[in-house]
Amino acid sequence: MRSAKDDRLVGRAVARREDPRLLTGHGRFVDDVELPGMLHAQFVRSTVAHAALAEVDLTQVRQVPGVVAAFTAMDLDLGDITAQLGRPLTEFVPTAMPVLARDRVRYVGEPIAIVVAIDAYAAEDGLEAAKVTYETLAPVTCEDQALAPGAPLVHEEATHNTLVDVSLFATEGIDEIFDNAPCVVRVEARTGRQNALPLETRGAVAHWDGREEQLVLHTCTQVPHQVRTVASRCLRLDERAVRVIVPDMGGGFGLKCVVGREEIATAAAALRLRRPVKWIEDRKDALSASFLAREQHYTARAAFDVDGRILGLDADVVCDMGAYSCYPFTAGIEPLMASAEMSGVYKVPAYRVRGRAITTNKAPTAPYRGVSRPQYVMVVERLMERAARALGLDPVEIRRRNIITEFPYTGVNNITYDPGSYLESLNLCEQALKEAGWYGRQAAARAEGRHIGIGYSCFSERTGYGSTAFAARKMEVVPGFDLAEARMDTSGAVTVTSGTISHGQSHETTMAQIVADALHVDIAKVKLHQGDTDRITYGWGTFASRSITVGGSAVRLAAAKLGDKLRAIAAAEWGIPPEETELDRGRVRRRDDPDAVLTHEHLAETAYLKSHLLPKDIDPGLTATAAFDVFNDGTFSNATHGVVVELHEGTGQVEILAYVCVEDCGVAINPQVVEGQCRGGIAQGIAGALFEQVTYDGQGEPSATSFMDYKVPTAHEIPEVTIHHLETPCAFTETGAKGAGEGGTIGAPAAVLNAVNDALRATRVELDNTPITPETVHRALTSPALEQTP
Repeated sequence: MRSAKDDRLVGRAVARREDPRLLTGHGRFVDDVELPGMLHAQFVRSTVAHAALAEVDLTQVRQVPGVVAAFTAMDLDLGDITAQLGRPLTEFVPTAMPVLARDRVRYVGEPIAIVVAIDAYAAEDGLEAAKVTYETLAPVTCEDQALAPGAPLVHEEATHNTLVDVSLFATEGIDEIFDNAPCVVRVEARTGRQNALPLETRGAVAHWDGREEQLVLHTCTQVPHQVRTVASRCLRLDERAVRVIVPDMGGGFGLKCVVGREEIATAAAALRLRRPVKWIEDRKDALSASFLAREQHYTARAAFDVDGRILGLDADVVCDMGAYSCYPFTAGIEPLMASAEMSGVYKVPAYRVRGRAITTNKAPTAPYRGVSRPQYVMVVERLMERAARALGLDPVEIRRRNIITEFPYTGVNNITYDPGSYLESLNLCEQALKEAGWYGRQAAARAEGRHIGIGYSCFSERTGYGSTAFAARKMEVVPGFDLAEARMDTSGAVTVTSGTISHGQSHETTMAQIVADALHVDIAKVKLHQGDTDRITYGWGTFASRSITVGGSAVRLAAAKLGDKLRAIAAAEWGIPPEETELDRGRVRRRDDPDAVLTHEHLAETAYLKSHLLPKDIDPGLTATAAFDVFNDGTFSNATHGVVVELHEGTGQVEILAYVCVEDCGVAINPQVVEGQCRGGIAQGIAGALFEQVTYDGQGEPSATSFMDYKVPTAHEIPEVTIHHLETPCAFTETGAKGAGEGGTIGAPAAVLNAVNDALRATRVELDNTPITPETVHRALTSPALEQTP
């Protein structure tokens, strides 16, 4: 038991409660679900990027030994997955994504038919017998093609290939500001298309429960209630007739926070056959045909005065979103994020931005950890670096002159930033690198002809988006709130539910810490339930670093309400007001008599087994529910990353010698978990900066269908990361916590790119695109004239 009232668990590195199960092989993932009579499914997928479907002949498929059934879109008669933005048609073009392609295919890997067999091998054999006849159409494979006059249309019902086109925050007189500015710098940057690459690929197991008259769908999703909604609509069932269960999940990173076509088709096959059906995505399909992200093009300029203070920011953003809008976020997720928040941690007095989402014949895009923030932070930080060089200023000093220091601060983007440690994190990061001797080592290395560079990035991570923030983007489906329930049984054990869903974030630990503190009970008494639409009233799932900020706040409120009921029952037994009692170590204590206590077990027995003793104003049982939403602009974590790299002339390799992260996510519920989020996010950010990219040839064929082609960094390429914590408690959440899930990914590309450019300083070469390939670095070091920036 807890030994003292002030022995709080929030803020302590409590050991992860998930680890004993997961590390001993007792985790239960989708592929571990085995049901009697279960069949296995795989998908006939398009082999061309753009074509009309002349014929889909599954006759031979159905004759393959072991194949039980094969269905096309016409066989299953499913509704479409439709994502909407409530913006005018001039700003947003709606498109429907069929569960299985019907008349046209729009990317290589698009599912056309589902094959169901007695085992996975027979299903694969069945795929080879499918005969699909295409009437090939010209594919659109890049931005220039998509935006060209008279370009082929990815969606024939549209008049152009731009799905979202918004112009925001056009400050009056901004052109005059740029015309008169002493210093104007420009950056044009492109970032590579990436795969979120969770360790566990997507998958689903569906079966019909005849007793409950309910379709049960086990799937690895970050948004179980959204999957339920879409499945019920596509299958034309009441939502009550669909139950979505999420077992343990091996990563998601945003890839699984949208509704996939394959999980709906698997459910449809199980419903038709009245037998369990399992689909597990293979790695080839996961790399080439799953949701991708990050392919963006920025053209930006910034105006500065002679002292290095920014006067204005002007940007054009084009995001290649692939063939379809995802549900529920739509193709607007990337350009709207970039447009709304690009000014970031700096005091930008004038701002103009145009954000566009274009559609191409590539796999569609889903939110990926950070959603545009790694890209626009990289662009803004490059502008800072370029201005520093133009004005002869130290790159850290120019940031100091522009960074937000007074809070709350309402930016030119009409977003109000809550208090943070923007300047403090920058100063501490620079101090850490100086005290480690890196500036001296850099000077010595340059004297030896070696190429060592130091780079920084400063950024904020908007977290805890509530319904107000999402509604401002004019979304038809408006995420935001979360619901939680706390229930105590007669043994004094507590079960808490949350609408968030863990895919590696340690919810079973951090949520239990919050509840244990709120009820003053041993953490071993607390159990979290998540990821079951029949047990969780409603929830928006996990994305945008909302789990602790929003979900944790709802859990804290529900636990506090349960504690109030315990105190009310105890007070009634003693005949005193509830405010004269307090919770303490699994008991309720009288404030005026510390020796007078009633255990939770005693109070639970009264609530359940002796309810006749309860006053009429107290209901039987010990259950409390609570909702939480954020009705302001959200809360902002912040950080500064500092990186030291060495460029190797012979190979063009970029070696990271040191990495420092100074982060502030408010109250860290569990510092060890926060550090894990930082390190994992930084690894993904480094991957985007130096390694990962999916490209397409002129016919729309993806380049990366295996790890031979898709370059994923290993432990050898990811450096040890030194992490320093600052703490500015949040005033808008119940725990004082801000989100911490995406910051590592947001800051890493900019810091790495700036460090590389610092290492190239003597060559007068500047690089602005990612990933930074060895070929590019080698060419810059050996033939600098070919790479010079105008």
